[in-house]
Amino acid sequence: MWWLLPSVFLVSGANALLRPDDVGRAPALGWNSWNAYNCEIDADKILTAANEVVNLGLKSLGYEYINIDDCWSVKSGRDPTTKRIIPDPDKFPNGISGVADEIHALGLKLGIYSSAGTTTCAGYPASLGYETIDAQSFAEWGVDYLKYDNCGVPDNLTDTYTYCVPDSTDGSFFPNGTCVNLTDAAPAGYNWATSTTAKRYMRMRNALLSVNRTILYSLCDWGQADVNDWGNETGNSWRMSGDITPKWSRIAEIANENSFLMNYANYYGYPDPDMLEVGNGNLTVAENRAHFALWAAMKSPLIIGTPLDTIDPTHLTILSNKPLLTFHQDPAVGRPAYPYKWGYNADWTFDPAHPAEYWSGPSPALGGTLIVMVNTEETTQTRTAFWKEVPELKELYTAGKKGFKVVDGWSGNDLGCVRDKYSLKLGAHDAGVLVVGDSC
Repeated sequence: MWWLLPSVFLVSGANALLRPDDVGRAPALGWNSWNAYNCEIDADKILTAANEVVNLGLKSLGYEYINIDDCWSVKSGRDPTTKRIIPDPDKFPNGISGVADEIHALGLKLGIYSSAGTTTCAGYPASLGYETIDAQSFAEWGVDYLKYDNCGVPDNLTDTYTYCVPDSTDGSFFPNGTCVNLTDAAPAGYNWATSTTAKRYMRMRNALLSVNRTILYSLCDWGQADVNDWGNETGNSWRMSGDITPKWSRIAEIANENSFLMNYANYYGYPDPDMLEVGNGNLTVAENRAHFALWAAMKSPLIIGTPLDTIDPTHLTILSNKPLLTFHQDPAVGRPAYPYKWGYNADWTFDPAHPAEYWSGPSPALGGTLIVMVNTEETTQTRTAFWKEVPELKELYTAGKKGFKVVDGWSGNDLGCVRDKYSLKLGAHDAGVLVVGDSC
């Protein structure tokens, strides 16, 4: 079972979906309309977001995709002659191509949404059976990114077997890591790449590869059909869980699930724990910080989902954190940070409320090692990074290098030469970020 993986991460054996011009090589950075507006979208809101990405300095930090989510088309159906999806003329009077032109003029890229079913999650026309036509439309309109959902699947195209996603939202997870009530579970050794779900997503992959435009492919199949085994050869990222919400309990739950999937993350392929909720709901500043730090450390796609024209400066500061973004986009190391100690729990404990609290990963672009420490508890706690425990520092420490140059990743303060360990007092659900450099 995947939750009993040994404490050694291996690079996934799947063949990555390599794209021209390094598209999808590093995790995507951008903005999406759904968490901000749901179906209440139009060209003005999309273009406002695009302009704010530039004005707020997010473009200069690498955020580039401006993604239109569900509800962008005419709901009644396709063009009866061409069979193409029709952009809603009230919401997008100049079509999707008109929006694409304006976004491209800003030096940004445009994303669109569809589903591997007959309808989208909001009931609009989707792409099952029309993959080639839709891929051609997207390419002609100037689309650069496709989020491909999993709604509207006909009964005759559901999978023969059930794959357990250990996720409390679908009732299949119990605290001991056992999936229950699955009378139709797949037999041992079943190849999920042959499943109907995989085939539906591969059909759109093939259609996108056939057009004369490079379109990043973001799978959104909610972790079903063991997507981690075939997602890397099918898309540039793949959703590994159900949807996120702006609640710490849900953020912690998804982080816990994804922490056991880090062996699948590397250049051109990343498990996707869903879009960012920074700035949404009633998350505390600490929870926003921990959410962003974990998503960046896991090298998840960082897709902002809050209205940018009214964003709180504190939330903008979190989204603009240079050390975390530098680690996330490192051109020399594709692997994410790995959890090296669970902290609250014994190592390798699957706990939706208390994910792994100690993470580290190498980054030449940062000039050292990124360490993220999280307080998953409800009260203020002290978290300590012991150099002898950090995998990237352990060998040097054992060889007698007891001190390292340390910078606080949030404040940018130089903490000087720190010997043996560094402790932080963290409020409930907060995260500390350290950049550990050369020995001293």
